[in-house]
Amino acid sequence: MAEPAVTDADKTITTTTLPSLNIDELSIDENKKPPKLLDDPEDSNIQAVSSDDTPYTSAATFEELNLSAELLKGLYVEMKFQKPSKIQAISLPMILNPPHRDLIAQAHNGSGKTTCFVLGMLSRVDPSTQATQALCICPTRELAIQNTEVLRKMGKHTGISSHCAVPTDSRDSIPIQKGEKIKAQVVIGTPGTIKKWISFKKLEVTKLTILVFDEADQMLAEDGFKDDSLRIMKEIEKSNSSCQVLLFSATFNDIVKNFVERTVKKDHNKLFVKKEELSLDAVKQYKVQCTDELSKIEVIKDYIFELGENVGQTIIFVRTRQSAKMLHKSLVNMGYEVTSIQGAPDHEERDKIVKEFRDGLTQVLISTDVLARGFDQQQVNLVINYDLPIKHTAEYTREFEPDYEVYLHRVGRAGRFGRKGAVFNLIHDEKDERLMSKIENHFGTRVSEVREKSVEDYKAALKEAGLLQAYSELNR
Repeated sequence: MAEPAVTDADKTITTTTLPSLNIDELSIDENKKPPKLLDDPEDSNIQAVSSDDTPYTSAATFEELNLSAELLKGLYVEMKFQKPSKIQAISLPMILNPPHRDLIAQAHNGSGKTTCFVLGMLSRVDPSTQATQALCICPTRELAIQNTEVLRKMGKHTGISSHCAVPTDSRDSIPIQKGEKIKAQVVIGTPGTIKKWISFKKLEVTKLTILVFDEADQMLAEDGFKDDSLRIMKEIEKSNSSCQVLLFSATFNDIVKNFVERTVKKDHNKLFVKKEELSLDAVKQYKVQCTDELSKIEVIKDYIFELGENVGQTIIFVRTRQSAKMLHKSLVNMGYEVTSIQGAPDHEERDKIVKEFRDGLTQVLISTDVLARGFDQQQVNLVINYDLPIKHTAEYTREFEPDYEVYLHRVGRAGRFGRKGAVFNLIHDEKDERLMSKIENHFGTRVSEVREKSVEDYKAALKEAGLLQAYSELNR
């Protein structure tokens, strides 16, 4: 898995000018009905567990949530939403209504979780109070930037101020002077930066009403950002024990789930999707048995790219930066226009590459798992797992265990909000075969095999995934 925040703690504390992303790409027309799929998030069996007898009624409309006129304008005019999605309808009353219990929420990738906590933060802020009242912590700078853009778009008419707290390499950034404090009413950032700002008294948390952990399973996992997250929570607890804590993710393994439930207040609420519903059937998964590493590149070049570039945008996931560099160089030398965020020399260049992909200026992006979680790009309907994800412990135990949560998050980059998509898993040795078999067993599914050099197999796969229209038009 990528190490997106490893350098976070080593960076000079600075204010950051948020890159000018195209936020129009971030809106989701929630009234648009995609074709009925086996795993449409709206068909999910979401189990709501209330902490007590407090009645919570699902909201059929945003008006039922007693939102301000400014927020409603942001939802309808800026975000172009028309009604809450299922996860929003169930979770928002729990978030917005007194007594403002803590919430642990799990739901499908692309089901509308971001709107839940962004709307929750905006609703809990008093615009007349010039202090930080809402804090959201994300595992990567890309996700922090994306969430900040969503918040600014949704809260455009509220006058609520926000700040994105991520590390920066820019020489143009302005260092925070000693004694200067962050005054933004909402702060969204990465754990290392947030922890520093709190410890140096740059970020006051005494006025916080709501604390959000996005991708909470990673934020509180042993091999994630558990230490930083707990320190932040303890600092907030010292001065503000009434602060509402929201933890959102598409996945919670049993170990993390048990720990999380002990971390929040005892009277918390919970929303969970049944485990058997978590494999995204809307996204068709395939495996290709490749002869060797070189064959993987040939499969991408000679088969998948021939269709993928004409179907939609593609993300290729690799395990290491070395693999990203090698694959990028090989494909560029073959004449393909491919970008890789691992090849960026600094954060600003990485932001630029992501922005170009969001704007549709590039069609293929190579990444480690820095973009596996939360990255919302609706035009992505093809994902290629050049390397299958493994847990960090495999490096030390030599027992290669798949990282099931990361695999699910990777799959979730295609088929956003119930749309169709395809994932190709490239395997070439016994280790890969064992990993793929374990993934199939874990999710209780059979991943169809596509023969390495069979054009007909690739056609059939993309047809099954509903992604053959562009190919058919090209071959009329």
